[in-house]
Amino acid sequence: MKTEHFEFIAFTQHDVLKLTNTREGEVKLGEQVQAGLSANAKYVLIGVEEDIGPQANLGNPGAKNAFRAAISRLLNMQSNRRYSGENLSCAGVVRQLTEFTTVEQGRKQVEELDELLIELLVPIYKNGQIPILVGGGHNNAYPLIAAFHKAHGQPLEVVNCDPHADCRRLEGRHSGNPFSYARERGFLSFYTVLGLHGEYNSENMLNYLNEQGFYYSYFEEYMKLPAKMPADLQTIIIRSDDYLGVELDMDSIKGMPSSAYTPSGIDVEHARLYIMKLASSKRKIAYLHLPEAAPVTEQDEKIVGKTIAYLIHDFLGSCR
Repeated sequence: MKTEHFEFIAFTQHDVLKLTNTREGEVKLGEQVQAGLSANAKYVLIGVEEDIGPQANLGNPGAKNAFRAAISRLLNMQSNRRYSGENLSCAGVVRQLTEFTTVEQGRKQVEELDELLIELLVPIYKNGQIPILVGGGHNNAYPLIAAFHKAHGQPLEVVNCDPHADCRRLEGRHSGNPFSYARERGFLSFYTVLGLHGEYNSENMLNYLNEQGFYYSYFEEYMKLPAKMPADLQTIIIRSDDYLGVELDMDSIKGMPSSAYTPSGIDVEHARLYIMKLASSKRKIAYLHLPEAAPVTEQDEKIVGKTIAYLIHDFLGSCR
């Protein structure tokens, strides 16, 4: 599967095992997972090695490095009674074939990436599988939502833990407007964004959220009242029995190397709890999306890789 600027490369079992360090007397996830677009796996892990979306939103590069940092650390976790890995397929990776040039060109290329990901995701949804998309920019929330609509003929509710609402103007596709585009095209039924940073969301953005009837909270509220985040999650859980898309922008995590680094945000433990509480709830999960981590140095890769591996494992180990 290939376009002018992007291609999908399916993993083989050999690819997976090359990333796995085996040890006598132990079984690693990499020895248990499936490879490629297997129709037998409940969960389908797809990496996205692109950072054109964030740069088309005037952000920083580096998001194309996140999946590479995470995959080997995930595969080298232990297969045990908490999670064995047998219902996961490491499908492969979508790679960009060009570097970012201009904002105008970048926004056109994001539309091209949208189409490739929609083509890739629709059969996964139709098979009743749950995609886990890792790496790249938050622009890739749009194809996750659009593909669900194309596969099932219904709009999707989404929850996002994020300092930014990502509902910018319809000015060409980029990482700052996946949810406004999905809403405009009838693919997004309801949107909850938790932990906004008031300093980094414009008045127009907040007005848009109000006009659409979406729910949002501020990170500062969680600082003052720690019980509010669990209460907000419980509201999401009891609101409906319909499918729910789960988003965690990695730049919501304090100190995480990302395309929009923050020194003030949720900690890794609360990010893990967010994932575990939603995954273990009665809601039917449509997908998990972990975008925007942007490791540049070797130390960045260690932090990003292990954090994402924990989050994926928490999701897989908690899902009903």
